[in-house]
Amino acid sequence: MTAAGKHQASRPVGRRLERAGIRDVAAAAGVSITTVSDALNGKGRLPDATRRHVREVADRLGYRPSAAARTLRTGKSGLIGLTVTTYGEEPFTFTEFAYFAEMARAATSAALARGYALVILPASSRHDVWGNVALDGTVVIDPSDQDPVVTELVRQGVPVVSDGRPAGSLPVHAWVDNDHEEAVLGILDHLAAAGARRIGLLTGTSTDTYTRLSTTAYLEWCERVGQEPVYEAYPAHDPCAGAVAADRLLARPDRPDAVYGLFDPNGTDLLAAARRYGLRVPDDLLLVCCSESGGYAGTDPPITTLSLQPRRIGTAVVQLLIDAIEGIGPTHPVQQVMPTELIVRASSQRRPHRTTVSPPRGPAHGEG
Repeated sequence: MTAAGKHQASRPVGRRLERAGIRDVAAAAGVSITTVSDALNGKGRLPDATRRHVREVADRLGYRPSAAARTLRTGKSGLIGLTVTTYGEEPFTFTEFAYFAEMARAATSAALARGYALVILPASSRHDVWGNVALDGTVVIDPSDQDPVVTELVRQGVPVVSDGRPAGSLPVHAWVDNDHEEAVLGILDHLAAAGARRIGLLTGTSTDTYTRLSTTAYLEWCERVGQEPVYEAYPAHDPCAGAVAADRLLARPDRPDAVYGLFDPNGTDLLAAARRYGLRVPDDLLLVCCSESGGYAGTDPPITTLSLQPRRIGTAVVQLLIDAIEGIGPTHPVQQVMPTELIVRASSQRRPHRTTVSPPRGPAHGEG
């Protein structure tokens, strides 16, 4: 026997650590295996205290359901998809945008908490390519009108939940969205209260609900207050087009004195365009954009942003999707509206005019 063999033979044979199973959880919790299964899968009519107790015991023992066993038992893969279909076959890396990145992170965490894994599908994926991935359900962000991907997935019996209110009769199982009309009207009123007299809009050319509702709200506000609309539209998936549209908006003869940009890069695009035209922000131009980027707190000046609360939306859409997959909850389509938050910074607040106060003049010499 070689020296290496002697060394190997002399090593004590350690007992392999076995992972806790569902029977171990049931025994430790003092309940049946069926109760453990129902508590961990959100099924059955169990008291909340029992569900919490079982989950605490499972966490303490390090119990994790076997993905292979679940697939054999339920016929489900434990995989759910996430994608953006708004821009079709256009190249669009949606995780580079702060909203989508935040939403995807929250969705991933929510999926894992329910025992599922999230698969992020490229925006340009066709529904026939998705057949290579066994998905139990899919989250679609901002589906366009008559979205063929959503229609085909539903036809195949795959539950679909939409991040964004679908237009028309798009057959999703549930949707979560913000009240975009209310958010836009709040921003326009905020800018008008800050002294704006001609408010412009940077918007997109796509047909998704976010873009359509936001633009419509702006146009209706303009009609209500008697202002001629001043806006430029561009394909939002193209960052270069956004900078060109911002420049075009500020080059107009009816140049606005305040602008709201619907998309993440619009703040920096408008700030750069303002500098090229010698416009001071906020003195000559008030700015607001919709973004989840914390970087806008550090621009010069800091830019006011509208947050659509993507973490809350990401968590909600995944919970609704898994409920649909597992047959939990109402059978009718579910609709949830999430609040927005306007984070007001210097770019949308006029600086008070500085008044120079001369010191009191003394009496002239010779006056008696």
